[in-house]
Amino acid sequence: MKYSSIIFLLFCAEALGAPVPGGLFVWDIPEQAKEIRYKNKPILVIQNKAIIGIPISETPGQQTIAYKLNGNPRKETFEIQDKKYSEQHITIKNKALVTPPPKELTRIQKESRAQKSLYESYSPPVKLDSGFIAPLKGTITSLFGHRRFFNGQPRSPHSGLDIAAKSGTPIIAPALGNIVLAEELYFNGNTVFIDHGQGLITMYCHMSEILISNGAQVQQGTRIGLVGATGRATGPHLHWSVSLNGYRVNPNTLVQAINTIVDADDVSYAE
Repeated sequence: MKYSSIIFLLFCAEALGAPVPGGLFVWDIPEQAKEIRYKNKPILVIQNKAIIGIPISETPGQQTIAYKLNGNPRKETFEIQDKKYSEQHITIKNKALVTPPPKELTRIQKESRAQKSLYESYSPPVKLDSGFIAPLKGTITSLFGHRRFFNGQPRSPHSGLDIAAKSGTPIIAPALGNIVLAEELYFNGNTVFIDHGQGLITMYCHMSEILISNGAQVQQGTRIGLVGATGRATGPHLHWSVSLNGYRVNPNTLVQAINTIVDADDVSYAE
């Protein structure tokens, strides 16, 4: 099967289905509803739809959306279903990338705080009428949500998609946005963050080269970097994460949700 067929099937066959940990809840906003929040955080609104990111750590059960209607507090409830994610065992030759030496801990903690701050940020709406496109043509080698083990040591669930491709393959912006981070990080290697407005942040890791500067605005399809294996990586690939209202969610599900709302094509590729 060709690379394009592999990634096309994975991006287009992903159905929204019931809300699950690490997934989304899409809600038809009542007319005149204001100040919509989930877990006391503002959420992404496109047209008349609220797109709400669910933490992968969330316990199945009833959840609440708070909003105001004609100035009066209201609530909407929805049910999160259980989802079992698979395991993935990875061998890292560079043991310093599994258990970092003490001298690197200050740097790692500083980078972690900076990333957390970006994930929890909320900026004005950005026009997303063209939907989201795939940032890279390649083979998906690791799915969102895998319970990961590095050299036998348990780590947090996989927070994005890994897309393998030849080193130097262009990586493109999937939608309009602003570059809010473009630098080399300890675990992520050469990394770019794009702010797409209203708490929607995407991250791109392990690049061999960054092609964009912090503070720049990018259009859909703008080249932001090249595939590489910097940071904690076993080979050339892109790690692509999507964060919505502060929580990492399945990029496949986000692509389908936005493209369905704006009636956009599901997939395009870098040339």
